[in-house]
Amino acid sequence: MKEFLHSKKLKILIVLLVFLFAFMLRAVWTGGSATLLGQAVSLVTTPLQKASAAVSRFVDEKLGSHLRIDEILAENEQLKAENQQLTEQLVDYERVLLENEHYQEFLGIKEENPDFDFTSAMVIGRDPGSRFGSFTIDQGTLGGVALHDPVITAEGLVGMVTEVGANYAKVTTILDVASSVGAYDARTRDTGILTGDVALAEEGLCKLTYLEKTSGVTAGDLIVTSGEGGIYPKELVLGEVLEVGQESHGISLYAVVRPAVDLGQVKDVLVITSFYGQAGEAENE
Repeated sequence: MKEFLHSKKLKILIVLLVFLFAFMLRAVWTGGSATLLGQAVSLVTTPLQKASAAVSRFVDEKLGSHLRIDEILAENEQLKAENQQLTEQLVDYERVLLENEHYQEFLGIKEENPDFDFTSAMVIGRDPGSRFGSFTIDQGTLGGVALHDPVITAEGLVGMVTEVGANYAKVTTILDVASSVGAYDARTRDTGILTGDVALAEEGLCKLTYLEKTSGVTAGDLIVTSGEGGIYPKELVLGEVLEVGQESHGISLYAVVRPAVDLGQVKDVLVITSFYGQAGEAENE
C-alpha cells in the first residue's frame, strides 16, 4: 500500500482526475459555451462556410435558369406548339365564317338568278401599275372560267375576265377606260354606256355616256346593266348617279356614277360562267 501511494501510477491518476475536474468546472463556468479550441477552429471554418453558402445561393439564383436550359427549351417548344394549334383553330374558325357568308351570298344571287352558273374565287394579287384596280383571282379554265366572263359580288358588277390561265384569271374592272357596259337608269329607263374615265378613276368613279339631251337621269338614280350584246346579264347593279353634266360637244349628256362595289377593297368574287342570253349560247342556238 505504501508503495502504491508513492508510485507513478497514482501520480498519473491524480493528474487525470485533476484535469477532468478542471474540465467539468470549465463547462459549468461557461454554461456550455464553446471552448477556446472550438472558438479558434470556428474563426477559420465559419468564414469558409459563409462563403460556401453564398456561392451556392448565387449559383441557384443566378445560374439556375442556365443550368436548366434543356428544360426551358422543351417548355418553349411546347408553348410554341400550343400557340400554333390555337392560331390554326382561329384561322379555321374565321375561314368557316367567311365561307358561310359567301355561301349565303351565293344562295341569294342564285335564287334571284336561277339561270346563272358561278365559280367562286379569291383575289390573290393586284396590279400595282394599274390605275383602274385590275386584279388576279385564283380560278382559271380548270374551274370553268373563260375569257370575257362577268365578275360580280353580292353588291353588283365588278368587271370581266380579260386574261385566263389554267388556275388563274385577270379581271379588268368597270373603272377601266377599256371597259364598256350597256346600262340604263332603273327609274327613267334612259340608256347609255358605262365606261371608265382616267380622271374619275382616281376617285373610284366611272362615267355613263351617250345619254339623250332630254334624259331625266338625276343624282341618286340607280344604274344597272341592260344585257345588250350578251356580255353581261341584264339588271346587274352598277352604281349610283352622283351628278349629271353635258358633254363638251353639246350633243349628249353624261352622268358620274359611283360603283356599287368598292373595287379597291374586293377580296372575294363570283365569276358568272354561264347565263341565259349569253353571247356564246345565243350563237349556239
